[in-house]
Amino acid sequence: SPLTNAIIITFLLFFATITVGWVGSMQNPAVGESLMKLFEKEVAGQMDINNPFDMSVKLFINNFEACLLLFLGGASFGILTIFIMSLNGIVIGAIMEIIHKDHSWAFIAAALIPHGIFEIPAFIISGALGILLAQSLISEWYGGADTAGEAHKLARIFVFYVLPLVVVAACVEAFITPVIIQLVA
Repeated sequence: SPLTNAIIITFLLFFATITVGWVGSMQNPAVGESLMKLFEKEVAGQMDINNPFDMSVKLFINNFEACLLLFLGGASFGILTIFIMSLNGIVIGAIMEIIHKDHSWAFIAAALIPHGIFEIPAFIISGALGILLAQSLISEWYGGADTAGEAHKLARIFVFYVLPLVVVAACVEAFITPVIIQLVA
């Protein structure tokens, strides 16, 4: 199906850019450190880690905005979608490399997997929806599609699949991931 193909493309793009971020940070640790500081300032710095409820709300808002931009970025013929997906992958890869210098693979897994099993699919599905929106726009440009009707179908997928994944990911990241990290650290 077109959605499956778009998910595969988005998945490959995301993991390729994680690799780029990882290798880039390995080759030039200053870049990784800069991305880590930016992440801490823009994302982590906005959260009260001692208040899991507040943290879950802020994580939800942050990730929901990112997913919405990935989806609606399709209206830029996919340019914004691809840019945001790539940027997220590069930042995640670079941060993983920086964290790996001081921590074990078990620590990294504990810090990423509990919420990542919900959050990463939400990002990938959102990116895939953005790609499908872009394809619909391009097809309509050539007289072959109804982008408004297609956008409505894609928005339903976003609401029924992405939104619940983002809610669960935020709750897991705020309430469960910290406990698992403590068990490993």
